[in-house]
Amino acid sequence: MASQPHSLSYVGCNFLRQRLVLSTLSGRPVKIRKIRAKEENPGLRDFEASFIRLIDKVTNGSRIEINQTGTTLYYQPGLLSGGVLEHDCSPHRSIGYYLESLLCLAPFMKHPLRIVLRGVTNDQVDPSDYTDAKIKPTVHLKQRTCNTNSVTVAKALYIIYSAAVQLQASLQKGSSLIVQKEANKNTSSNGSLNLTTVAMNCVSDSSVLNLKTVVLLRKRDNEKRNAPQRRYSVRVSPQIANRIVDSARSILNKFIPDIYIYTDHMKGTSSGKSPGFGLSLVAETTNGTFLGAELASNPQGQGTAVLPEELGLNCAKLLLEEIYRGGCVDSTNQSLVLLLMTLGQPDVSKVLLGPLSPYTIEFLRHLRSFFQIMFKIETKPSHEELQGGEKVLMTCVGIGFSNLSKTIK
Repeated sequence: MASQPHSLSYVGCNFLRQRLVLSTLSGRPVKIRKIRAKEENPGLRDFEASFIRLIDKVTNGSRIEINQTGTTLYYQPGLLSGGVLEHDCSPHRSIGYYLESLLCLAPFMKHPLRIVLRGVTNDQVDPSDYTDAKIKPTVHLKQRTCNTNSVTVAKALYIIYSAAVQLQASLQKGSSLIVQKEANKNTSSNGSLNLTTVAMNCVSDSSVLNLKTVVLLRKRDNEKRNAPQRRYSVRVSPQIANRIVDSARSILNKFIPDIYIYTDHMKGTSSGKSPGFGLSLVAETTNGTFLGAELASNPQGQGTAVLPEELGLNCAKLLLEEIYRGGCVDSTNQSLVLLLMTLGQPDVSKVLLGPLSPYTIEFLRHLRSFFQIMFKIETKPSHEELQGGEKVLMTCVGIGFSNLSKTIK
């Protein structure tokens, strides 16, 4: 019998999702100790326990042990099985908290994943992954890092807050993402999300998954094209939408005139139970790179009230900051492209990124621990060819990861 791989040990609750996702992909058990051990309410939170239950649902044969106080977690991963599933997410974090990790695991499952996530569809902590600002960069990134010979680019039915939008990109034919209802962050959430993906088979007539080498470089891409933007409002005055659009345009129109901001106002039973509004912005470069930013209002009765004009201005500034940071991937998708590079073919993969976020820096440390992969990091100072902030050229050799969860027919 083959010996079990040595388990990794960590202390604290930080980066719990990273550790569980990488443990599942690498097959290495992980033990996390002293989870909020010194706090008045020690142990795992409800949203973390819900995430662990979700991981248990999408895998087969996983072993999960949690002590009575919830301060110690032992996880031995099983095989990614997928299938038709449903999951009730904790109302303390949005659905994006769970969906972000599912997008990393879904391509490597044995069966196509069809899952319904119920809970809060957006908050101020996690990215609202179903919005244009997250889905378009993520879908485009996965399209460019999979073998285009066998991955069919198809129109994916993508519904945002009950508004149907046809996108010209998809992870693979048959993949779709549907947000049925919107609910802001409170205990009376009634939002739901349907995610359907298929395991990406990048080898013709084979059930084994192999990612192709990642090379995402651009020498000059200082011209930005327009891309669809989306503004939404729920159970508030329709005039708020126009105020958001006018404030965002007051900044963005100084750089490019043809900006399209679509409005989506919901009312009645289809709008959920939580009033609020938000803005999602996406910039598409001339080389086909998507950079996104988004903001949402504070929940009713929580925090300081946000004016629509202030939200529009701040969201526009966030988009301009992403453009200034530059790179071939925006800051929220840096960890995803580094994961795909790690799991890719045993060849040199390169990607040009903007300044690394703290989340990405810790993700690099975890990649070294779980996969023994180290990246070569080269700083590229700003000049005529690379305008904006300092860029970072990331280079590594992939491990040639194969989707062993799928059976070969």
